[in-house]
Amino acid sequence: MSDQVPTSRVSRGSKLGKAAAKQAARTTSARVSMLGRSRETKARISEKAAIQAADQLVQVLGSMKGAAMKIGQMLSVIDLDLVPESHREKFQAKLAVLRDQAPTVSFDVMRRQIEDDLGGSVMALFAEFDDQPMAAASIGQVYRARLHDGRDVAVKVQYPGVDVAIRADMKNLALFLKFWRSAIPTVSAPDFVAEIARNMESELDYEREARTQHDLATLFADHPFIAVPDSVSERSGRRVVVTELFDGAPFDAICKLPSADRDRVGEIIYRFYVGSLFLHNEFCGDPHPGNILLGRDGKVGFIDFGLYNHMDPEHVEFERQCMRAATEHRSQDLFDMMVRRGVMADDTGVTPEECLEYIYAAAGWHLTDEVITVTPAMASGSMLDAIDPRMTEFSGMRHQNLPPEHLFSRRADFLTFGVLGLLEASNNWHRIAREWIYGDEPATPDGVADARWRASR
Repeated sequence: MSDQVPTSRVSRGSKLGKAAAKQAARTTSARVSMLGRSRETKARISEKAAIQAADQLVQVLGSMKGAAMKIGQMLSVIDLDLVPESHREKFQAKLAVLRDQAPTVSFDVMRRQIEDDLGGSVMALFAEFDDQPMAAASIGQVYRARLHDGRDVAVKVQYPGVDVAIRADMKNLALFLKFWRSAIPTVSAPDFVAEIARNMESELDYEREARTQHDLATLFADHPFIAVPDSVSERSGRRVVVTELFDGAPFDAICKLPSADRDRVGEIIYRFYVGSLFLHNEFCGDPHPGNILLGRDGKVGFIDFGLYNHMDPEHVEFERQCMRAATEHRSQDLFDMMVRRGVMADDTGVTPEECLEYIYAAAGWHLTDEVITVTPAMASGSMLDAIDPRMTEFSGMRHQNLPPEHLFSRRADFLTFGVLGLLEASNNWHRIAREWIYGDEPATPDGVADARWRASR
């Protein structure tokens, strides 16, 4: 059991460095082994090297408890092409463990963190406290407890020293990922690493997270199908956040439900993670399966708001107008708006028609007026088109320069799409989106219930 998170750049970087060196050696070895071999033999050697690289990637990411682990959580919701199809399901299963596994930091260490942060003993602060972690966040772990007033709560505690460790990770992560550039272009891009750095700084601020969760719990109080458990401010601090417990079925159990139930949960996920941007000018930047639970009453519970973003209404309106232009196939208008916003220059050689085709490849699932079943392959393909168009037929879009506020919201869209892919949820997503893009009447029973709730507020 490891009770300390190594914090120096050297110690943090040693794992990354060793992994990078092994990957470089493995690539060289594979190339040498292929000399003079048949096509079938070359394919087997290449497949073996890819499987070894993927397994090592999971091992390293899972051991780092911080920024690197966050990469693993994000990768777990998309269907990666870096490993052969025969090994992909096993690889995804290993990545999925990173979402919820309880790291091996002893409770004695975490108890001192709680007591130092909240200024009292665990026995005085809580009526009951289960010292076995119930889940893990990327930078801490979560315990079940009970307050003296009888409320069951979840207690999320940062690993001691994880803030320093994350900053060390960020200095080393770019070096590590460059050895996977050919296999995972999406996550080895500098902009991706820079975004992770910005988001991790926000996620370290537990006081901000507690305030955000309280605001959302208030906003969605008595909602017909969305539940956000409230935070408990008097039991939260800089490194500890306490929230009311939402005791629901985890995402893996949701995936085993009949298709109609999965479709309904998928619609709720879509409304919460994507619709909130257009309805409230804010959105959660971290949609992933570990943050979604299904309550016994049918409500879907959403937790973990360390990465929550507010957007200027002017920028939200830009996204709305872009969606309208794309929906209506007004390619010139779409192109002109993107040029004016600085997303691309007008002399990049990309035509308005190519721009429209690119938008449909990346986001056509909620621009097309038909029932669409989202699959993992569809989600990963759209993400690749959008984030690394060099790898697709949209190479001309590589010159786009999406402003940070739009980069964050698009990431939330793609991760939501990835979650829907894991559910294999079906719906006419465009008809739902029209409610907030055009102000149309609700298209589904849950849409009607949501509209009635909003009117009552």
